Formats: sequence, C-alpha cells, structure tokens
Amino acid sequence: MSIDLSTTLGPAWFPTPIFTASGCASSGRELAQFFPLKNIGAVVTKSIMVKARPGRPTPRMAETPSGMLNSIGLQGPGIDSFIANDIPWLVEQGARIIVSIAGETVDEYATLARRLRSVPGISALEVNISCPNVENRGMVFACDPVSSRAVIDGVRRIIGGDLPIIAKLSPDVTDIVAIAREVVNAGADGVALINTLLGMVINTETMRPHLGGKTGGLSGPAIRPVAVRAIYQVHQAFPKVPILGMGGVRSGRDAFEMILAGASGVSVGTATFGNPRATLDVQEELEVILTEKGFTTLRSAVGFAHRQDRQDRQDSPEMSGE
Repeated sequence: MSIDLSTTLGPAWFPTPIFTASGCASSGRELAQFFPLKNIGAVVTKSIMVKARPGRPTPRMAETPSGMLNSIGLQGPGIDSFIANDIPWLVEQGARIIVSIAGETVDEYATLARRLRSVPGISALEVNISCPNVENRGMVFACDPVSSRAVIDGVRRIIGGDLPIIAKLSPDVTDIVAIAREVVNAGADGVALINTLLGMVINTETMRPHLGGKTGGLSGPAIRPVAVRAIYQVHQAFPKVPILGMGGVRSGRDAFEMILAGASGVSVGTATFGNPRATLDVQEELEVILTEKGFTTLRSAVGFAHRQDRQDRQDSPEMSGE
C-alpha cells in the first residue's frame, strides 16, 4: 500500500514531513555526501544573521545524560555570503529550502526578510526568536509575548504574502501557548517547537562552568517529552496552525509521536552527529510505521492523539452522564 507523505506548512508544500534541524548541518553540505538532500522534506539552514559572527568562546559543546549542550553562538558567514554561496548550492542540489533567520533587534529581522524576499528557491522562513533582544536588556524575544509579536509583525510587513513564516519558539517559558498566540496573531503561518532548553554543565575537576559561554542549549532525547508536550498544547489551542516539531528525534517512532501530538513536519538534529543518515532513516522508518498503523496519508495522522483523547472522553461513563 502506497502512502502519501506530503505535508504543508502554511502555503508551502513538501513531499515528505522530515526536515533537518537548524544549526545541526549548516546548509547541508556535510550531509549531502551521505544522501541526496532532495530526498528529504527540506533543509532548514543554520540561523543566519545580518553580519558574519565568529561565535562564542570554546569549549562549545558538552555531553549530558541522553543529550548534549551546545554554545556555538550563531556562528555564520552573514547574509551576503549566505545568499551568494549557500542558496545557489542548495538549489543546485534540488533541495527544498527553509531559511532560518536570527537577529538582536527587530530591525535586524526585518533587514534579513528584505534581503531574502526576492531570492528564488526558498520555500519558507524560520524566524528564530530564541535570541537575546539587545534593545530590551538581553531578554530573549521568544520569552516575551510583546517582543515575539513585534519580530513576526516586522517580518510579515516586509515579506507580505511572498513566503510562509514559521516562528521558532523557546520552551523556556511558563505558557508557550500564550507566545504561540501572539506570533500567530502577528502573521506567522506556523510555529516550530521546540528550540533547545537553556542548561549548564560544571566541570567538577576545574570547578568552573565547562562551556566557554557558561550556558548552552540542551538538545537530544532528554528534551523530547518537553517537545511533545509543547506540540500537544499548541495544537490543542490552534488545531489549524501547522507545527514543525523537533527535539530529540532519533527514530521514526519518535517522529510519529510528534505527529500524533500535532506536528505536520518533524526536524532531526542532534541525531545526525552520531548518524549522518539519521534524517533519511527517520523518514523511512516513519513511512513503515504509518503504513502498519493503517494510515494512507501523513495528514490523517497529524494530531490523531487528540481525536483519540476526545473519543475516550466521550466513551467515559462520567463524561456521557451514564
């Protein structure tokens, strides 16, 4: 039995729901030697900024139980080099492209949107608002509803209806649904859940923080339950808003769990460090699982856990009044 794996994130269509995760494979060159990039849903690029950045001091990575901390610091070549070199190469590979952008001010996000608006070959923008807002004493945009809305509103005004906007949210908040509401009301076509969690490792030999930047983003299997919870909550509140799920996905079963919670697409990140083919492997495993469960389309599985939950409540004697 053939299965339709295609999915949409806003008006953007993708043949499969499995993407790379921003930051884990730069712009895909490292992975291209292991499988054709056109065979997965899309390449989500490392977050690009207006100017080139050297990144944070070393050490930048630390292993943790069931995960890792990274403190790369959005190192990158800047938007000019990115447009000149990375986008043409990805187009040449036949890859579908989601460009992740990041900034320190609302104006920087708008500038990036303006530069990318007319660049051919881009399927969507991922707006990474999990960055410190230098105009607001370093508060992370995604941790403040007003700042979150301001960024997405600014990007939408520049982009218009040319490109779908996916707002990447941080789990380091009390109410992620409230943040999602603000970005959707500001014009986001979808949300990406979740970015890494802020963490720290202290070296017990030196008795100092291990990372050069002291704190870093926790990723890997340890954060997957947090991601599933966030996806479930946001889908429950906004069932028509597409969600790109991510966080500790290593297998097709992990991806299937996020899809059941409400994700229309799933990004694979940290797993590629141990298995460069992880993105493609997850996609192939997911297709087998969906088929075994009797789904004929990916879309029919999105949010299925919510329908099951509603059915269980309807069948409950307490809920039915028996």
